[in-house]
Amino acid sequence: MRHILTRTLILLFISGLTLPVCSQDHSIAREWNEIILTGVRNDFARPTVHARNLWHSSIMMYDIWAVFDETADPFFLGNTTGDYFCPFDGFTYNGDKEEAIEEAISFAIYRLMVNRFINSPGAGIIFSLITDKMNNMGYDPSFSSIDYTTGEPAALGNYIAQHIISFGYQDGSNQLMDYANEYYEPVNEPLLVEFPGAGTLNDPNRWQPLTLQIFIDQSGNVIPFNTPDFLSPEWGNVTPFALTDDDLTIHTRDGDDYWVYHDPGDPPYLSLTENNESSEQFKWGFSMVSVWGSHLDPANTKTIDISPASLGNINDLPTDYADYPSFYDFFDGGDASKGHESNPFTGQPYEPNMVKLSDYARVLAEFWADGPDSETPPGHWFTILNYVNDHPELQRKYRGSGEILDPLEWDVKAYFLLGGAMHDCAVSSWGIKGWYDYLRPISAIRSMADRGQSSDPSLPNYDIGGIPLIPGYIELVTADDPLSDQDVNNINKIKLYTWKGPEFINNPDTDIAGVDWILAEKWWPYQRPSFVSPPFAGFVSGHSTYSRAAADVLTFFTGSAFFPGGMGEFIAEKNEFLVFEDGPSEDIVLQWATYRDASDQTSLSRIWGGIHPPQDDIPGRLIGVEIAKDAISKSEIFFFNDNDEDGFYNYQDCDDENPEINPDASETCDGIDNNCSGEIDENLTIYRYYLDEDNDGFGNSSFPLDTCLEIPPAGFIDNDSDCNDSMSSINPVSQEVCDGIDNNCSGLIDDGLPLNSYYFDADNDGFGNINIKIDTCISVPPAGYVSDNSDCNDNVNEINPQVNEICDAIDNDCDGILNNGLTRYTYYFDFDNDGFGDVNMVLDTCISLPPAGFVTDSTDCNDNEASIYPGAEEISDNDIDEDCNGIDLYRITKVFPNPTNEYIRVHFDYTAPLNVRIYDTGGKLVKTQLIGPLENYFLVYLNELNPGLYIFHLSDEDNNELHSQTILKY
Repeated sequence: MRHILTRTLILLFISGLTLPVCSQDHSIAREWNEIILTGVRNDFARPTVHARNLWHSSIMMYDIWAVFDETADPFFLGNTTGDYFCPFDGFTYNGDKEEAIEEAISFAIYRLMVNRFINSPGAGIIFSLITDKMNNMGYDPSFSSIDYTTGEPAALGNYIAQHIISFGYQDGSNQLMDYANEYYEPVNEPLLVEFPGAGTLNDPNRWQPLTLQIFIDQSGNVIPFNTPDFLSPEWGNVTPFALTDDDLTIHTRDGDDYWVYHDPGDPPYLSLTENNESSEQFKWGFSMVSVWGSHLDPANTKTIDISPASLGNINDLPTDYADYPSFYDFFDGGDASKGHESNPFTGQPYEPNMVKLSDYARVLAEFWADGPDSETPPGHWFTILNYVNDHPELQRKYRGSGEILDPLEWDVKAYFLLGGAMHDCAVSSWGIKGWYDYLRPISAIRSMADRGQSSDPSLPNYDIGGIPLIPGYIELVTADDPLSDQDVNNINKIKLYTWKGPEFINNPDTDIAGVDWILAEKWWPYQRPSFVSPPFAGFVSGHSTYSRAAADVLTFFTGSAFFPGGMGEFIAEKNEFLVFEDGPSEDIVLQWATYRDASDQTSLSRIWGGIHPPQDDIPGRLIGVEIAKDAISKSEIFFFNDNDEDGFYNYQDCDDENPEINPDASETCDGIDNNCSGEIDENLTIYRYYLDEDNDGFGNSSFPLDTCLEIPPAGFIDNDSDCNDSMSSINPVSQEVCDGIDNNCSGLIDDGLPLNSYYFDADNDGFGNINIKIDTCISVPPAGYVSDNSDCNDNVNEINPQVNEICDAIDNDCDGILNNGLTRYTYYFDFDNDGFGDVNMVLDTCISLPPAGFVTDSTDCNDNEASIYPGAEEISDNDIDEDCNGIDLYRITKVFPNPTNEYIRVHFDYTAPLNVRIYDTGGKLVKTQLIGPLENYFLVYLNELNPGLYIFHLSDEDNNELHSQTILKY
């Protein structure tokens, strides 16, 4: 039965709270998850605690759903988790399955939230919210039976909640003592953040508590003490989800054990006595945090493209601290992003998204922060998952394939997998934080600056453990520095060009701190003064670990690395989004193509926010990758069955009852898809056989059978050479007979028989057309055909090989030649009608008289001019050969070209031999040439002469000078 309240009681419990808006498509798991996230936002900001709360709630929702599912197995019910066993004998219910699941989940989550949020600062809000939810669904929250054997869904929900709560009391979290630390103690005295410097650091590499005038935690709660304890340094002792002993290293300090899963090894440590690689890496990383703080000034107009076209798509992470400088952009911010060429969903390039770097960095630092009003990083990724699940382009297919899952199955599996991964991230990263106890940037930067500069022993204020000087970013205060005007004691102190800090903000709604030179001893992270830094060690970054694991989980679960539609977005409104100073200066739209892109952006936000150096970031990302893999493997054990125990779950295995059939099996010739590829007998040797219907031993090519069988099945043969599989007398070994049939399947009819060729005789002149032929084994030509194919015109019976040739331009006798055997005459076209024809325009004919326009003489040299013909009167020096003797008549003496570089042409009206002499300007004879009788012109080549002026002489055989001229060779 449903446990419902009377209408009167419902009205009494209704409050003014507004429940999260739930679409009618939202499952009961989604509705309660939104309420849990609201509870997280109204609780103390404890990422570890809430990762555990989200995991425990997802266990209950999943297990209740799994109880009703035929395939899935519960994780907690009936199993041992850590050292805790939860008995369970199955659940029988006769009512509506969906209603039973909703009721059981609602009671389970209600009970858990009462237990987990009873001491929350927002307990009143939370309890009103969950009570209203129960009332609105018609459930009686006071029903407390855990006897699920009655078949009551509410009892089942109460039962699993009670055991989860009991499990939580002994899982190593110390919940009964409000998660208090049992043995961890900080080695450093608290840093008084309102005062300059870092105070006293007993160990320059260990975490330092912060003492604030007032401390407001990451969820906006005012904490009554102002030096918060380290949160969860012993969280490595908490029972994990998928982490195993193979991942575990147990360290001991002061007699106490610190359980560390996925131990990354030591971070870079600062040495106070020597320069070494580790110390330099320490300084590089923390200095970069301050340098990136210089990007946080909206007065800086530098813009960058933050669209997926320019950001994201990082495939490899550095695994050695020495490689970090090539991964991060030390001065300009950002990482080794390559961007994406196009949106895979649209096929189009991503549109540019140009914004101020200062707005982008500030929005990023707050959006991904687990600062005030946050659901903490694990809750943040649940929020992102819910955002993805609401996207209209999401298909709820596990790993992107198979059947579409109903919203409840999709949600409980996604929450279970993500919740387990987030919890393991908390166990691993906080175990690492507790053991390595690494300091935060505020302690590192201030303490290094307190010691001095470590770059140059010859400069003032040198200390090997100081901060490195970086011109334009980290420098010494000089006597003429404005900072020395404030106090002469500031001279030679360290100054930073970075975000100025909260003391420059009086009204967060209108003020902006900006960037300028400040004393390093007063450096602040980009946070509000009541928060400063999370109260736990930095190494490794929880954000990086959570985010990379979550990104990989979403990638795996949805089957796509990309957000639905190829892009996820968040809008930060102008002058509204930033909390502790005014901004951004314009609307900023954060965009991510892939879940990993969003994860990588998370990691960068912590550097811009002044919370983590790079050495905290990358190890966290790498650990997140491994945690996601393990969480996925662990979850699938419960999501699916492996009935045949072949190592493949039923969603992967195409026959989960046969261990010989799975994706790793070898394909065999049995007509079965052995390797689950979707194909049968693929990649085996394939034999082709053919149907032999007439059983003559020869198959039909039109009916092939492809199979991996080595022996043909009955009725098939291994050849396809039969041309008529209906008649056994017709096949390749039959004898050909003259019957117009291809008896032997050679592709020819009546082949191998003596064939006679006959030709169509259309004009009945006894000679046939070679182009119209029949080949037949018949010995007598059919009617209309003859054996002679030599007719060249089968339409005219007066044209055939026996006709005499006549001069009519027709091949009368079919010898292939027109008018052959007749007398031939050659005539030439005379275009200009001067009686002389063009040798190139010939008419060969049997006609005895020239046709009009033709002549018998072909000696005209220009048939376009009637005045030019052999014997015409020559006109001198006009470059025209009027009498067709091959040259013009030259009577004018000319020597050209002049100047020249190769030869000169000489026109001279003289036909007897000539002597050529050429002298240089000094009178030296440089060339002679004898010119024989000529047609009044000749050429003289000057190749052997150097450039210059020369005298050209022309004389007769008796050396009588006939012509002289100066020539110029160049």
